[in-house]
Amino acid sequence: MASCLSGGHFGVGSSEYVPVAEFYADKSVFVTGGTGFMGKVLVEKLLRSCPKIKNIYLLMRPKRGQDVASRLLELTQSPLFETLRKERPFEMNKIVPIVGDITEPELGISPSDQAMLCQKVSVVFHSAATVKFDEKLKLSVTINMLGTQQLVQLCHRMLALEALVHVSTAYCNCERERVEETVYAPPAHPEHVVTLVQTLPDDLVDRITPDLVGDRPNTYTFTKALAEDMLIKECGKLPVAIVRPSIVLSSVREPVQGWVDNWNGPNGIIAAVGKGVFRSMLGTGSRVADLVPVDTVINLMIVCAWRTHHRRGDGVVVYNCCTGQQNPITWQRFVRTSFKYMRKHPFSEVLWYPGGDITSNRLKHSALSLLEHRAPAFVMDLVARATGKKPMMMRVQNKLEKAAACLEYFTTRQWAFADDNVQALCAALSPEDTRTFDFNVRNIDWDAYIESYVLGIRRFLFKESPDTLPRSRTLIRRLHIVHVLTQLAAVFLFWRFLFSRSNALRAVWRRIIDFITRAARMLAIA
Repeated sequence: MASCLSGGHFGVGSSEYVPVAEFYADKSVFVTGGTGFMGKVLVEKLLRSCPKIKNIYLLMRPKRGQDVASRLLELTQSPLFETLRKERPFEMNKIVPIVGDITEPELGISPSDQAMLCQKVSVVFHSAATVKFDEKLKLSVTINMLGTQQLVQLCHRMLALEALVHVSTAYCNCERERVEETVYAPPAHPEHVVTLVQTLPDDLVDRITPDLVGDRPNTYTFTKALAEDMLIKECGKLPVAIVRPSIVLSSVREPVQGWVDNWNGPNGIIAAVGKGVFRSMLGTGSRVADLVPVDTVINLMIVCAWRTHHRRGDGVVVYNCCTGQQNPITWQRFVRTSFKYMRKHPFSEVLWYPGGDITSNRLKHSALSLLEHRAPAFVMDLVARATGKKPMMMRVQNKLEKAAACLEYFTTRQWAFADDNVQALCAALSPEDTRTFDFNVRNIDWDAYIESYVLGIRRFLFKESPDTLPRSRTLIRRLHIVHVLTQLAAVFLFWRFLFSRSNALRAVWRRIIDFITRAARMLAIA
């Protein structure tokens, strides 16, 4: 990739340079996972920044009684597409739903739709995956591995394929402290794992899952590693790139600052902290939190397809889309900055003043969880029962603690993700493309980003209007006073408890009082 730094035959400075948006002109794109968090941002960005794109085919399945047309309408009516709806609403007509299911044979796509895709598609983005950390192994294998395998088989039939971009995860090699931009040997033989989950009863698969996964934290990282290996073995001469984002959070700029649409990862925890119902989390504050905005990842994916076509002979290139090497932030700073903006822009109906900390001391964390999570939840449920309401706080705490436990592996460890390919790709862009498709993580201002992240959770997850901020700020000021008074009362009661049971403490206290009295007399005489 060194040639990218000096321009190369496709980079900036080359007479053959084709702008990224021009690369997509008159081309059709196929997207799996297009209704997911990242997929939505990808579709919107392609339509907005590549206006000459021909069509975007989205793999979609009917869900909860909705057909794909209804789901597509709901998707395009989300706040994410507001800019396009106002400025260029006709762009929405380029989105074409393809009925299918990533878990079905041949992706559940009809023969006629398969034939059409094979004739018309030039670029494929494969972002469909189950991102649940505690997903059953069988479903995780079916979606993350077999879905990838079947997509590659379809790509082999595409007559004009110029790029296949596969979305993996930076943590698929989490057993290594340093992760290079290469595909490592898998933790198990993918074929053996597939055979096991397809032939053994579900309950037996569940029992042997811990042994199969080994020292990896969950089925997600395990199956994503196996999927990379399957992709390498089956892609042949297809033009393939692998993008590995770390922990993906809200958008930093586009198309709506702070946009987020799910409770996954840190989102649910931060939301609970802002509501005042979660105050302690296990982690090492000094460790780097490798967080990356969703629009940063999407810009890289779009440019990767452009690069993959123009450098087709380079084989499969891996891009670690991470911030830890170029613009690190620690978990401690992330948590404390989140507190700062939760207090500046408080959520509505906050139950307690947002606060707490991240600690690496398990005993301390267990004690704080009991005192600050479970005890208040138990009392609130008792009050709810007494007043004829449905008790729910213990159930909420159980879910929060389960979510925090899933994150624990990542908040107590640190990785060094090499990103040489990403840096070289960034250097290969023209100034205009660098601005339009910005994936340079050095440009992230963490303080401003976390403020937009908190506001995004408030607006997009809790659906709270900015008009409610004045009332919320009044409430948070009152809760702060109550919080401080409660702390003072707790210290006083603890002191009284110790004082009443310790003769030595009472003797020390008397000596302190005597010293203060004598000092006061001496000052009075002077």
